[in-house]
Amino acid sequence: MIKKLLVLLLITNTSVLYAQTIKTDVLVIGNGASAVAASVQCARSKVKTIWAFEAIKLISNGNASETYTVNNNANIPSGLWGEFSKKIREAYGKKPGYDTTQYAALKFEADTAETVLKRLTDTLKNLSFYEQSTFNSIKKDDDRWTVTIKQSEKTITIKTRVIIDATDSGTVATKAGARFETAFKSSSFNAYRTAIATGNASDKDYSTGSYPPYPFWSIPMNAVLLKDFSNLLVIAKALPTNNIQYLPIQMELGQGVGTIAAYCAFFKTTTQTLKVRVIQGELLDFKGYILPFTDIDPKDANWRAIQQVGATGMLKGRPDHSTFVFMPDSLVSTVEIQPVLTEIYTRAFLWFNKAKPGKIFTIGNTLSLISDYTLTDPELLNKTIQKAWKTQYKFNTDFNLNSPITRREFAVLANRYLNPFARTIDLSGRLVN
Repeated sequence: MIKKLLVLLLITNTSVLYAQTIKTDVLVIGNGASAVAASVQCARSKVKTIWAFEAIKLISNGNASETYTVNNNANIPSGLWGEFSKKIREAYGKKPGYDTTQYAALKFEADTAETVLKRLTDTLKNLSFYEQSTFNSIKKDDDRWTVTIKQSEKTITIKTRVIIDATDSGTVATKAGARFETAFKSSSFNAYRTAIATGNASDKDYSTGSYPPYPFWSIPMNAVLLKDFSNLLVIAKALPTNNIQYLPIQMELGQGVGTIAAYCAFFKTTTQTLKVRVIQGELLDFKGYILPFTDIDPKDANWRAIQQVGATGMLKGRPDHSTFVFMPDSLVSTVEIQPVLTEIYTRAFLWFNKAKPGKIFTIGNTLSLISDYTLTDPELLNKTIQKAWKTQYKFNTDFNLNSPITRREFAVLANRYLNPFARTIDLSGRLVN
Protein backbone atom coordinates (compact mmCIF):
# COMPACT_ATOMS: atom_id res chain seq x y z
CA MET A 1 0.00 0.00 0.00
CA ILE A 2 2.81 2.42 0.94
CA LYS A 3 4.64 1.53 -2.28
CA LYS A 4 1.52 2.33 -4.35
CA LEU A 5 1.14 5.67 -2.58
CA LEU A 6 4.80 6.53 -3.31
CA VAL A 7 4.34 5.64 -6.98
CA LEU A 8 1.16 7.78 -7.13
CA LEU A 9 2.95 10.70 -5.46
CA LEU A 10 5.84 10.39 -7.93
CA ILE A 11 3.45 10.45 -10.88
CA THR A 12 1.64 13.48 -9.46
CA ASN A 13 4.88 15.41 -8.94
CA THR A 14 6.03 14.54 -12.46
CA SER A 15 2.71 15.80 -13.89
CA VAL A 16 3.11 19.07 -12.00
CA LEU A 17 6.65 19.37 -13.33
CA TYR A 18 5.60 18.92 -16.96
CA ALA A 19 2.20 20.65 -16.87
CA GLN A 20 1.77 24.21 -15.65
CA THR A 21 -1.11 26.71 -15.76
CA ILE A 22 -0.51 30.46 -15.79
CA LYS A 23 -2.87 33.45 -15.93
CA THR A 24 -2.04 36.67 -17.72
CA ASP A 25 -3.73 39.72 -19.26
CA VAL A 26 -2.20 39.47 -22.74
CA LEU A 27 -0.42 36.64 -24.56
CA VAL A 28 1.72 37.45 -27.61
CA ILE A 29 2.85 34.60 -29.88
CA GLY A 30 5.40 35.15 -32.64
CA ASN A 31 9.10 35.52 -33.41
CA GLY A 32 9.38 38.77 -35.34
CA ALA A 33 9.68 42.50 -34.78
CA SER A 34 5.91 42.95 -34.60
CA ALA A 35 5.74 40.50 -31.68
CA VAL A 36 8.48 42.43 -29.87
CA ALA A 37 6.70 45.76 -30.41
CA ALA A 38 3.34 44.40 -29.26
CA SER A 39 4.84 42.81 -26.14
CA VAL A 40 6.78 45.94 -25.17
CA GLN A 41 3.76 48.21 -25.66
CA CYS A 42 1.47 45.97 -23.58
CA ALA A 43 4.00 45.88 -20.75
CA ARG A 44 4.57 49.63 -20.89
CA SER A 45 0.81 50.14 -20.80
CA LYS A 46 0.93 48.36 -17.43
CA VAL A 47 -0.83 45.09 -18.19
CA LYS A 48 0.60 41.67 -17.37
CA THR A 49 2.01 40.23 -20.60
CA ILE A 50 3.52 36.93 -21.71
CA TRP A 51 5.49 36.66 -24.93
CA ALA A 52 5.94 33.10 -26.28
CA PHE A 53 8.41 32.59 -29.12
CA GLU A 54 10.97 30.16 -30.53
CA ALA A 55 13.70 32.72 -31.24
CA ILE A 56 13.75 36.38 -32.29
CA LYS A 57 13.93 36.51 -36.07
CA LEU A 58 14.16 39.79 -37.93
CA ILE A 59 13.05 38.29 -41.24
CA SER A 60 11.81 34.72 -41.59
CA ASN A 61 14.06 33.71 -44.50
CA GLY A 62 16.99 35.96 -43.60
CA ASN A 63 20.61 35.30 -42.74
CA ALA A 64 21.85 36.43 -39.30
CA SER A 65 25.05 37.96 -40.73
CA GLU A 66 23.42 39.57 -43.76
CA THR A 67 23.37 43.37 -44.01
CA TYR A 68 20.07 45.09 -44.73
CA THR A 69 19.09 48.65 -45.59
CA VAL A 70 15.63 50.03 -44.76
CA ASN A 71 14.60 53.15 -46.67
CA ASN A 72 10.94 53.31 -45.61
CA ASN A 73 9.99 55.58 -42.70
CA ALA A 74 13.51 56.96 -42.33
CA ASN A 75 12.04 60.38 -41.50
CA ILE A 76 9.02 59.11 -39.54
CA PRO A 77 10.46 58.07 -36.15
CA SER A 78 7.18 56.73 -34.84
CA GLY A 79 7.13 55.20 -31.37
CA LEU A 80 9.05 51.93 -31.02
CA TRP A 81 10.25 52.07 -34.62
CA GLY A 82 11.88 55.43 -33.80
CA GLU A 83 13.35 53.97 -30.61
CA PHE A 84 14.71 50.94 -32.48
CA SER A 85 16.19 53.18 -35.21
CA LYS A 86 17.95 55.33 -32.62
CA LYS A 87 19.49 52.30 -30.91
CA ILE A 88 20.70 50.92 -34.26
CA ARG A 89 22.38 54.24 -35.07
CA GLU A 90 24.03 54.23 -31.67
CA ALA A 91 25.30 50.69 -32.27
CA TYR A 92 26.91 51.70 -35.58
CA GLY A 93 27.91 55.22 -34.58
CA LYS A 94 31.65 54.65 -34.89
CA LYS A 95 31.66 51.99 -37.60
CA PRO A 96 33.05 53.09 -41.01
CA GLY A 97 30.64 52.97 -43.94
CA TYR A 98 27.48 53.58 -41.92
CA ASP A 99 25.55 56.83 -42.22
CA THR A 100 23.96 57.23 -38.80
CA THR A 101 22.49 60.71 -39.24
CA GLN A 102 18.91 61.00 -38.03
CA TYR A 103 17.02 60.68 -41.31
CA ALA A 104 19.41 58.49 -43.29
CA ALA A 105 18.30 55.05 -44.48
CA LEU A 106 18.79 52.50 -41.71
CA LYS A 107 21.60 50.01 -42.41
CA PHE A 108 22.35 47.05 -40.11
CA GLU A 109 23.22 43.38 -39.83
CA ALA A 110 20.36 41.08 -38.88
CA ASP A 111 22.00 39.71 -35.73
CA THR A 112 22.70 43.23 -34.43
CA ALA A 113 19.08 44.24 -35.08
CA GLU A 114 17.81 41.12 -33.29
CA THR A 115 19.97 41.98 -30.29
CA VAL A 116 18.56 45.52 -30.25
CA LEU A 117 15.02 44.14 -30.43
CA LYS A 118 15.73 41.85 -27.48
CA ARG A 119 17.08 44.78 -25.45
CA LEU A 120 13.80 46.64 -25.90
CA THR A 121 12.20 43.96 -23.72
CA ASP A 122 14.73 44.27 -20.89
CA THR A 123 13.69 45.55 -17.45
CA LEU A 124 9.95 45.50 -18.19
CA LYS A 125 8.42 44.22 -14.97
CA ASN A 126 5.07 43.43 -16.61
CA LEU A 127 6.62 41.25 -19.32
CA SER A 128 7.49 37.57 -19.01
CA PHE A 129 8.80 35.65 -21.99
CA TYR A 130 9.00 31.97 -22.84
CA GLU A 131 11.83 31.46 -25.31
CA GLN A 132 12.24 28.28 -27.37
CA SER A 133 8.53 27.57 -27.04
CA THR A 134 6.03 26.49 -29.68
CA PHE A 135 2.30 27.03 -29.96
CA ASN A 136 0.17 23.93 -29.52
CA SER A 137 -3.56 24.59 -29.03
CA ILE A 138 -6.20 27.25 -28.39
CA LYS A 139 -9.80 27.33 -27.17
CA LYS A 140 -12.20 29.88 -25.67
CA ASP A 141 -13.33 29.44 -22.05
CA ASP A 142 -15.94 32.03 -21.04
CA ASP A 143 -14.21 35.44 -21.10
CA ARG A 144 -10.68 34.05 -21.48
CA TRP A 145 -8.67 32.15 -24.06
CA THR A 146 -6.87 28.98 -23.02
CA VAL A 147 -3.66 28.34 -24.94
CA THR A 148 -1.10 25.56 -24.57
CA ILE A 149 2.53 25.95 -25.57
CA LYS A 150 5.46 23.57 -25.31
CA GLN A 151 8.83 24.54 -23.93
CA SER A 152 11.34 21.70 -24.03
CA GLU A 153 9.32 18.74 -22.72
CA LYS A 154 7.04 20.87 -20.60
CA THR A 155 3.46 21.73 -21.56
CA ILE A 156 2.35 25.14 -20.31
CA THR A 157 -1.30 26.19 -20.22
CA ILE A 158 -1.89 29.94 -20.38
CA LYS A 159 -5.25 31.52 -19.58
CA THR A 160 -5.35 35.02 -21.04
CA ARG A 161 -7.85 37.79 -21.59
CA VAL A 162 -6.36 38.84 -24.95
CA ILE A 163 -4.25 37.03 -27.57
CA ILE A 164 -2.03 38.69 -30.17
CA ASP A 165 -1.17 36.40 -33.08
CA ALA A 166 2.11 37.74 -34.45
CA THR A 167 3.00 34.56 -36.36
CA ASP A 168 3.85 34.96 -40.04
CA SER A 169 1.05 32.68 -41.23
CA GLY A 170 -1.58 33.44 -38.60
CA THR A 171 -1.16 30.00 -37.05
CA VAL A 172 -2.92 30.82 -33.78
CA ALA A 173 -5.95 32.53 -35.32
CA THR A 174 -6.29 29.82 -37.96
CA LYS A 175 -6.35 27.10 -35.31
CA ALA A 176 -9.03 29.08 -33.47
CA GLY A 177 -11.13 28.89 -36.64
CA ALA A 178 -10.64 32.41 -37.99
CA ARG A 179 -10.62 33.30 -41.67
CA PHE A 180 -8.55 36.17 -42.99
CA GLU A 181 -9.51 39.05 -45.23
CA THR A 182 -7.07 40.72 -47.62
CA ALA A 183 -4.22 42.50 -45.85
CA PHE A 184 -4.87 45.92 -44.37
CA LYS A 185 -6.61 47.49 -47.36
CA SER A 186 -9.65 49.59 -46.63
CA SER A 187 -12.19 51.23 -48.91
CA SER A 188 -13.20 53.75 -46.27
CA PHE A 189 -12.05 57.29 -46.96
CA ASN A 190 -12.06 57.89 -43.19
CA ALA A 191 -9.72 54.97 -42.42
CA TYR A 192 -6.99 57.42 -41.35
CA ARG A 193 -9.23 58.64 -38.53
CA THR A 194 -8.88 55.28 -36.75
CA ALA A 195 -5.22 54.72 -37.62
CA ILE A 196 -2.91 52.81 -35.28
CA ALA A 197 0.13 52.92 -37.59
CA THR A 198 1.28 55.13 -40.44
CA GLY A 199 4.22 55.72 -42.74
CA ASN A 200 5.40 55.47 -46.33
CA ALA A 201 5.51 52.27 -48.38
CA SER A 202 7.04 51.03 -51.63
CA ASP A 203 4.17 48.84 -52.77
CA LYS A 204 0.81 50.11 -54.04
CA ASP A 205 -0.81 46.90 -52.85
CA TYR A 206 -0.49 48.24 -49.31
CA SER A 207 -2.02 51.66 -49.93
CA THR A 208 -5.19 52.26 -47.90
CA GLY A 209 -7.92 54.40 -49.38
CA SER A 210 -7.35 57.86 -50.82
CA TYR A 211 -5.91 59.68 -47.79
CA PRO A 212 -3.06 59.80 -47.12
CA PRO A 213 -2.32 59.30 -50.84
CA TYR A 214 0.18 56.72 -52.10
CA PRO A 215 3.03 56.18 -51.24
CA PHE A 216 1.87 57.05 -47.70
CA TRP A 217 -0.49 54.94 -45.67
CA SER A 218 -2.47 54.66 -42.46
CA ILE A 219 -3.57 51.28 -41.12
CA PRO A 220 -7.07 51.47 -39.62
CA MET A 221 -7.91 49.78 -36.34
CA ASN A 222 -10.38 47.31 -37.81
CA ALA A 223 -7.64 45.80 -40.02
CA VAL A 224 -6.32 43.76 -37.08
CA LEU A 225 -9.67 42.61 -35.69
CA LEU A 226 -11.19 39.25 -36.58
CA LYS A 227 -14.91 39.01 -37.23
CA ASP A 228 -16.72 36.89 -34.63
CA PHE A 229 -13.52 36.42 -32.59
CA SER A 230 -13.39 38.62 -29.53
CA ASN A 231 -10.00 39.63 -28.10
CA LEU A 232 -8.01 37.80 -30.78
CA LEU A 233 -5.80 40.23 -32.72
CA VAL A 234 -3.47 39.66 -35.68
CA ILE A 235 -0.39 41.49 -36.88
CA ALA A 236 2.05 39.73 -39.18
CA LYS A 237 -0.60 37.81 -41.12
CA ALA A 238 -1.89 41.13 -42.45
CA LEU A 239 1.58 42.20 -43.58
CA PRO A 240 4.27 41.17 -46.07
CA THR A 241 6.77 39.58 -43.67
CA ASN A 242 9.57 38.61 -46.04
CA ASN A 243 10.51 42.09 -47.23
CA ILE A 244 12.87 44.00 -44.95
CA GLN A 245 11.41 47.30 -46.19
CA TYR A 246 8.27 46.51 -44.19
CA LEU A 247 10.12 46.35 -40.88
CA PRO A 248 8.81 49.82 -39.89
CA ILE A 249 5.23 48.72 -40.67
CA GLN A 250 5.66 45.57 -38.60
CA MET A 251 6.95 47.50 -35.60
CA GLU A 252 4.40 50.32 -35.84
CA LEU A 253 1.48 47.97 -36.31
CA GLY A 254 2.79 45.75 -33.52
CA GLN A 255 2.80 48.74 -31.19
CA GLY A 256 -0.69 49.73 -32.30
CA VAL A 257 -2.06 46.23 -31.74
CA GLY A 258 -0.34 46.14 -28.35
CA THR A 259 -2.18 49.34 -27.45
CA ILE A 260 -5.54 47.79 -28.38
CA ALA A 261 -4.79 44.63 -26.39
CA ALA A 262 -3.70 46.64 -23.36
CA TYR A 263 -6.93 48.67 -23.54
CA CYS A 264 -9.05 45.50 -23.54
CA ALA A 265 -7.04 43.96 -20.68
CA PHE A 266 -6.88 47.10 -18.53
CA PHE A 267 -10.58 47.92 -18.82
CA LYS A 268 -11.61 44.25 -18.80
CA THR A 269 -13.54 44.71 -22.03
CA THR A 270 -13.54 43.25 -25.53
CA THR A 271 -12.61 44.19 -29.07
CA GLN A 272 -16.33 44.69 -29.76
CA THR A 273 -16.41 47.79 -27.53
CA LEU A 274 -13.24 49.65 -28.49
CA LYS A 275 -12.97 53.39 -27.90
CA VAL A 276 -10.89 54.60 -30.82
CA ARG A 277 -9.74 57.93 -29.41
CA VAL A 278 -8.77 56.47 -26.02
CA ILE A 279 -6.58 53.88 -27.75
CA GLN A 280 -5.04 56.46 -30.09
CA GLY A 281 -4.43 58.72 -27.11
CA GLU A 282 -2.43 55.97 -25.42
CA LEU A 283 -0.46 55.45 -28.63
CA LEU A 284 0.31 59.17 -28.79
CA ASP A 285 1.51 59.03 -25.17
CA PHE A 286 4.28 56.76 -26.45
CA LYS A 287 5.02 58.97 -29.50
CA GLY A 288 3.31 56.69 -31.98
CA TYR A 289 2.26 58.58 -35.11
CA ILE A 290 -1.33 58.58 -36.39
CA LEU A 291 -0.49 60.56 -39.54
CA PRO A 292 2.95 60.57 -41.25
CA PHE A 293 3.73 64.30 -41.00
CA THR A 294 7.46 64.53 -41.62
CA ASP A 295 7.82 68.26 -40.97
CA ILE A 296 6.70 68.08 -37.32
CA ASP A 297 9.35 66.52 -35.11
CA PRO A 298 8.16 64.46 -32.09
CA LYS A 299 10.12 66.89 -29.91
CA ASP A 300 8.06 69.81 -31.23
CA ALA A 301 5.92 71.26 -28.42
CA ASN A 302 2.87 71.16 -30.72
CA TRP A 303 3.43 67.66 -32.15
CA ARG A 304 0.56 66.02 -30.26
CA ALA A 305 -1.95 68.79 -30.96
CA ILE A 306 -1.15 68.60 -34.67
CA GLN A 307 -1.45 64.80 -34.70
CA GLN A 308 -4.81 64.95 -32.91
CA VAL A 309 -6.33 67.66 -35.10
CA GLY A 310 -4.89 65.92 -38.17
CA ALA A 311 -6.64 62.70 -37.14
CA THR A 312 -10.01 64.48 -37.29
CA GLY A 313 -9.41 65.54 -40.90
CA MET A 314 -9.87 69.20 -40.05
CA LEU A 315 -6.40 70.04 -41.35
CA LYS A 316 -4.92 67.61 -43.85
CA GLY A 317 -1.35 67.16 -45.02
CA ARG A 318 -0.13 66.78 -48.58
CA PRO A 319 2.71 64.98 -50.40
CA ASP A 320 5.86 66.95 -51.03
CA HIS A 321 8.20 64.84 -53.18
CA SER A 322 9.06 61.86 -50.95
CA THR A 323 7.56 63.34 -47.78
CA PHE A 324 4.10 64.02 -46.38
CA VAL A 325 3.92 67.44 -44.79
CA PHE A 326 1.59 69.34 -42.48
CA MET A 327 2.88 72.79 -43.56
CA PRO A 328 2.61 74.42 -40.11
CA ASP A 329 3.44 77.94 -41.31
CA SER A 330 0.93 77.95 -44.19
CA LEU A 331 -2.36 79.82 -43.76
CA VAL A 332 -5.72 78.22 -42.96
CA SER A 333 -8.38 78.41 -45.64
CA THR A 334 -12.01 78.60 -44.61
CA VAL A 335 -13.07 76.08 -47.25
CA GLU A 336 -10.77 73.44 -45.72
CA ILE A 337 -11.88 73.62 -42.10
CA GLN A 338 -15.57 74.44 -42.51
CA PRO A 339 -16.81 70.92 -43.52
CA VAL A 340 -15.27 69.14 -40.52
CA LEU A 341 -16.15 71.92 -38.08
CA THR A 342 -19.81 71.77 -39.12
CA GLU A 343 -19.71 67.96 -39.01
CA ILE A 344 -18.39 67.92 -35.43
CA TYR A 345 -20.18 70.96 -33.97
CA THR A 346 -23.78 71.65 -34.94
CA ARG A 347 -23.51 75.26 -33.75
CA ALA A 348 -20.61 75.90 -36.12
CA PHE A 349 -23.09 76.01 -39.01
CA LEU A 350 -24.85 78.93 -37.37
CA TRP A 351 -21.56 80.70 -36.65
CA PHE A 352 -20.37 80.45 -40.27
CA ASN A 353 -23.69 81.84 -41.52
CA LYS A 354 -23.45 84.74 -39.10
CA ALA A 355 -19.69 85.53 -39.19
CA LYS A 356 -19.17 84.94 -42.92
CA PRO A 357 -15.35 84.60 -42.66
CA GLY A 358 -13.25 85.40 -45.70
CA LYS A 359 -11.27 83.00 -47.87
CA ILE A 360 -8.41 82.96 -45.36
CA PHE A 361 -9.30 82.35 -41.71
CA THR A 362 -7.98 84.93 -39.25
CA ILE A 363 -6.95 84.83 -35.61
CA GLY A 364 -10.06 86.89 -34.87
CA ASN A 365 -12.28 84.35 -36.68
CA THR A 366 -10.77 81.54 -34.64
CA LEU A 367 -11.30 83.27 -31.31
CA SER A 368 -14.84 84.26 -32.29
CA LEU A 369 -15.66 80.63 -33.13
CA ILE A 370 -14.13 79.42 -29.85
CA SER A 371 -16.03 82.05 -27.88
CA ASP A 372 -19.30 81.06 -29.55
CA TYR A 373 -18.77 77.33 -28.93
CA THR A 374 -17.45 77.56 -25.37
CA LEU A 375 -19.76 80.44 -24.35
CA THR A 376 -16.71 82.36 -23.13
CA ASP A 377 -16.73 86.15 -22.93
CA PRO A 378 -14.94 87.32 -26.13
CA GLU A 379 -12.91 90.04 -24.40
CA LEU A 380 -11.74 87.69 -21.65
CA LEU A 381 -10.84 84.97 -24.20
CA ASN A 382 -8.87 87.44 -26.35
CA LYS A 383 -6.85 88.64 -23.35
CA THR A 384 -6.18 85.08 -22.15
CA ILE A 385 -4.93 83.86 -25.52
CA GLN A 386 -2.94 87.04 -26.19
CA LYS A 387 -1.12 86.54 -22.90
CA ALA A 388 -0.34 82.88 -23.68
CA TRP A 389 0.45 83.45 -27.40
CA LYS A 390 4.23 83.42 -27.12
CA THR A 391 4.76 82.24 -23.55
CA GLN A 392 2.58 79.12 -23.35
CA TYR A 393 1.99 78.28 -27.01
CA LYS A 394 5.44 79.37 -28.23
CA PHE A 395 4.06 80.97 -31.40
CA ASN A 396 6.61 83.12 -33.26
CA THR A 397 4.14 85.53 -34.86
CA ASP A 398 2.61 88.62 -33.25
CA PHE A 399 -0.90 88.42 -31.84
CA ASN A 400 -3.24 90.42 -34.07
CA LEU A 401 -6.92 89.63 -34.46
CA ASN A 402 -6.87 90.76 -38.08
CA SER A 403 -3.89 88.59 -39.05
CA PRO A 404 -4.38 85.31 -40.95
CA ILE A 405 -3.92 82.30 -38.68
CA THR A 406 -1.33 79.64 -39.48
CA ARG A 407 -2.08 75.94 -39.53
CA ARG A 408 0.08 75.44 -36.44
CA GLU A 409 -1.72 78.17 -34.51
CA PHE A 410 -5.15 76.94 -35.52
CA ALA A 411 -4.32 73.30 -34.66
CA VAL A 412 -3.08 74.24 -31.19
CA LEU A 413 -6.01 76.53 -30.35
CA ALA A 414 -8.63 74.18 -31.81
CA ASN A 415 -7.13 71.27 -29.92
CA ARG A 416 -7.03 73.25 -26.68
CA TYR A 417 -10.47 74.88 -26.77
CA LEU A 418 -12.62 72.90 -29.23
CA ASN A 419 -11.04 69.48 -28.57
CA PRO A 420 -12.31 67.78 -31.77
CA PHE A 421 -10.22 64.68 -31.01
CA ALA A 422 -12.45 63.96 -28.02
CA ARG A 423 -15.52 63.40 -30.21
CA THR A 424 -16.42 59.72 -30.31
CA ILE A 425 -15.98 57.91 -33.63
CA ASP A 426 -16.73 54.34 -34.66
CA LEU A 427 -14.35 51.90 -36.34
CA SER A 428 -15.28 53.34 -39.75
CA GLY A 429 -14.19 56.80 -38.69
CA ARG A 430 -17.74 58.17 -38.54
CA LEU A 431 -18.87 60.44 -35.73
CA VAL A 432 -21.08 58.84 -33.09
CA ASN A 433 -23.69 61.25 -31.73
